[in-house]
Amino acid sequence: MRLFVAVNPPAAAKQELVDAAAPLHGLPGADGLRWTEPAGWHLTLAFLGEVEAGELPRLEGELARVAGEHPAHRLQLAGGGTFGDRALWAGVAGEVPALRQLAEAVRQAVGGDDEHPVYRPHLTLARSGAARGRERGGTGPLPAMAAALHGFRGTEWQAGRIQLMRSETGYGPSRYTVVEGWPLAR
Repeated sequence: MRLFVAVNPPAAAKQELVDAAAPLHGLPGADGLRWTEPAGWHLTLAFLGEVEAGELPRLEGELARVAGEHPAHRLQLAGGGTFGDRALWAGVAGEVPALRQLAEAVRQAVGGDDEHPVYRPHLTLARSGAARGRERGGTGPLPAMAAALHGFRGTEWQAGRIQLMRSETGYGPSRYTVVEGWPLAR
């Protein structure tokens, strides 16, 4: 099964971002993007890739240990940016150093994708294909959309739990389900 570890923002924080991003859907070029579903929005701590079912007990034990060693912390969804012309994302503010320490501890404990050695917490809003992400002679709609989110600041919330998530891909958007979760230390 394809797994990752994440912090999931509460529904109210996601709804604030839905409301802030709604005007972006009407901007030129927005119809050429693949918009992610708010129900699946999450802050990935570590992507594990394909994992055999027999590995779950070890992973769960390590994640429980890490969760117990790291405190809950306050975050808020804030601002926006892009990964080149490939993706539009919402950023995170608040106790981001604590989130980075948690992500590093998770990655050290259970392994994970080392493709991105610097942890940049974000929530992906939309993706573009190479051809769809650019208008002729331009850079595409993503920079303008990121600029429109610059002033967004959601309500602060407590990141108090990490979750082992399963990702199922295929037709349509990816589907994410919680395998297990652990509270962070109080």
